[in-house]
Amino acid sequence: MKRRILVLLVGLWVSLGFSSCGGYNKPKNPPSGLPDRVLASQGVTATFSAGSLVILDGYNDTIPGVARLQAGSSPGLMVVSPTRNIAATFDASSNNVYAVDTFRETGIGNVRIPAATSSMVFPTAQPIGYAAIPTATVNGFSFVGAVDILDFVRSQLTTIAVTNAQTVIANSNGTQLLVFSNDADSVTVLSPSSAVPPVDLSCLSGTVNPVCTVVPGFDRPAWAVVSGNTAYILNCGAECGGVQASVQTLDLTTLAVGPPVFVNGATIGLLNGSQLFVAGNGTPTGPLCTSIPSAATTAATYCGTLDIVDLGTMTDPYYNNPSAEIAITNGFHDRIDMTTNGQVFVGSHDCTNVGNVGNPSGEVRGCLSIYRTADNSVVIPPDNGDVNGLQGFTTRNVEYVAEGGNLRVYDTTRDVLLINDFLPQGNIDIVGYVGDIKAIDFF
Repeated sequence: MKRRILVLLVGLWVSLGFSSCGGYNKPKNPPSGLPDRVLASQGVTATFSAGSLVILDGYNDTIPGVARLQAGSSPGLMVVSPTRNIAATFDASSNNVYAVDTFRETGIGNVRIPAATSSMVFPTAQPIGYAAIPTATVNGFSFVGAVDILDFVRSQLTTIAVTNAQTVIANSNGTQLLVFSNDADSVTVLSPSSAVPPVDLSCLSGTVNPVCTVVPGFDRPAWAVVSGNTAYILNCGAECGGVQASVQTLDLTTLAVGPPVFVNGATIGLLNGSQLFVAGNGTPTGPLCTSIPSAATTAATYCGTLDIVDLGTMTDPYYNNPSAEIAITNGFHDRIDMTTNGQVFVGSHDCTNVGNVGNPSGEVRGCLSIYRTADNSVVIPPDNGDVNGLQGFTTRNVEYVAEGGNLRVYDTTRDVLLINDFLPQGNIDIVGYVGDIKAIDFF
């Protein structure tokens, strides 16, 4: 009887939160008429009684006079589908996930999830997303942690119990999900289309099943970069309570696990051809900045590192090689982006902040690092705060950086703030805390 009541409650919950997509035909032009759009998540302020997704003109870095998209009071984390027709954001004030149709610039709907998420993915052009929720619970069940399937097509919510699920990453067509859990030395591989709503307990069954396979043999895996049928698993190692940071391959067809390639730290990565850029601390604190010859003089005690793994030889020439190590700011690294002119932006949160960007005197340092591939140098911009979003473009040498609640625009030919008539201070002046930034057009 309890399970029947749960089914009815979940059905009601979803029907109230979702709006039907119906038949879909892409409009010729979006209502704003802008061809180069960027979305910024903006929290509630004294000026605005609700948070929103702000549409920006990525051509000239301005805020056009177009309607903002509803997204609760405190939208932060954003994700977009590969085709950029769907954008979604998590509102921390209500635990709602809001999805929008970027072509029509309208809301698709929203759904309340049981607890906070810091990881979501919408892997296809269909409005079906997945959220990892490490503290999720459902009345009548004893598990803690889940991946929720947010199905805006069927107006359906399905919870797959995955203990302490922290991060979810999809393969290229969304048929497989890789789930990383806190304090685990395994990767959970889900086939979400086989999950049975409203609550699927396959991962807790201890038997072979079509929904869930737990793959052991890792060292506190935290992230993955997927290329075709290969996933490069980033093992956080000692930084997350394990032994040694490394990179391992996972064959998504056979689920065979490759040997570890040791790296200095690994919590986020980016693939560029045969090179895998990997950032992390390697230990709970990171190495002493003074132990890395390339590190600039700083008041910060500890640094993070950036490694470049050669996937052709599966080697890391930077590992345990102080003369070659690349020092970056510390903190938990969870943002990375590469510009078309070879600048690698790496962001973290909970880093060592130095000085005050609002009243600069001496060194100012935050959670952003810029690695220049042309000369192997690193720039630490004079700013403070967590890096919550990075967005580069293929037609412009600029990078949008959401840091410390502000939206900065960097000139990537010089790695300094872009100053012009539109940006006299190098900022796009959005009122409220900017929690993330995403381009919704290809430009």
